[in-house]
Amino acid sequence: MRPLRRSMALHRPPRDGSGAGHDTVWLFDLDNTLHDCSRGIFQAIDGAMAQAVASTLDLEADAANALRRKYWKRYGATVIGMVRHHKVDAAAFLALSHSFEVAPLVHSEAGLAYKLGRLPGRKILLTNAPLAYARQVLMHLGILHCFECLWAIDHMNLQGTIRPKPSAALLRQVLARLKVPASRVVLVEDTLRNLKAARHVGMRTVHVFHPGTPFSSLHRGRSAYVDVRVNAVGKLLTGPHALRTPRSADRV
Repeated sequence: MRPLRRSMALHRPPRDGSGAGHDTVWLFDLDNTLHDCSRGIFQAIDGAMAQAVASTLDLEADAANALRRKYWKRYGATVIGMVRHHKVDAAAFLALSHSFEVAPLVHSEAGLAYKLGRLPGRKILLTNAPLAYARQVLMHLGILHCFECLWAIDHMNLQGTIRPKPSAALLRQVLARLKVPASRVVLVEDTLRNLKAARHVGMRTVHVFHPGTPFSSLHRGRSAYVDVRVNAVGKLLTGPHALRTPRSADRV
């Protein structure tokens, strides 16, 4: 992972473990975690991504959409397939694929900034979305100031290759930068494969479930690698003590 540039820090660069006491480090996903995507933003992202594939590769809409889905399922991010198989510029493609207005589409639970402020520990955004889009969403939600720093897909470059979640190598790099034990780090996510990877490296896990989102509706039961399952971030305030330190037998 490339070092975070000073411009990426909201207040200060990420702290290391020295002098940090025993604070929990919360790694928050963005889409469908900090805001509910059931009201249209998933459709906007999918549509913009398919259009970006179509215009970049000069494909018909159906072919572009099929390729978008193929690369997302195979690599966890469409941009990886575009870079690997078509040599496109990642930054240009990410900008093109997120060029839509987020304000009408972003909805979150009431009082989210207040709830995040009351949640004890450090908060860091860890998203497969591009940085400019992530900042725009957080600013619209009024929670940009809640995060120590933002780690976006722009920064998930390991040895010349984009490695977003659920890459275990990425998550180990995150732990190395934080310099805290994995058991003190909690990944808060809507995507189970990302939570599974987090548990594999020793992190604790929270599954955020939005029942109105088709993607989330596939995951009604708790998986062995999910410590806590909530349908709103604010519910973490009612029982953060329920998060347990993963045992080695849980690391599946």
